[in-house]
Amino acid sequence: MSYEPPAPPANLPPEVVDALNESAPERLRDVAAYAEALAEHKDREARLEEEAGDDGVEDQPDDLPDDVPAKATVTIKEINDNRYYYWQWRDGDTVTSKYKGPVNPEEEI
Repeated sequence: MSYEPPAPPANLPPEVVDALNESAPERLRDVAAYAEALAEHKDREARLEEEAGDDGVEDQPDDLPDDVPAKATVTIKEINDNRYYYWQWRDGDTVTSKYKGPVNPEEEI
């Protein structure tokens, strides 16, 4: 491990770099965890938006609950090192999730 501080990405705004440089290690770990979760959320939203344009419903699971719309997809969320399936769908500008069950590593989708 180098004794020199890491170089920030060139596309990171200077005010963000300054705020991070002034932060304590624990705060930086919190920021890193939040940034990773936020990136996954935005990726998922983009995927749901892209899938909303698809008309095919041929991959729709048979176990769809009555209160989950047919356009819902199954997403895996990791919470406290445990993985869970959630139904997820877009309703206007919001993304709605409903718990489906724990992920069995032998039966991942």
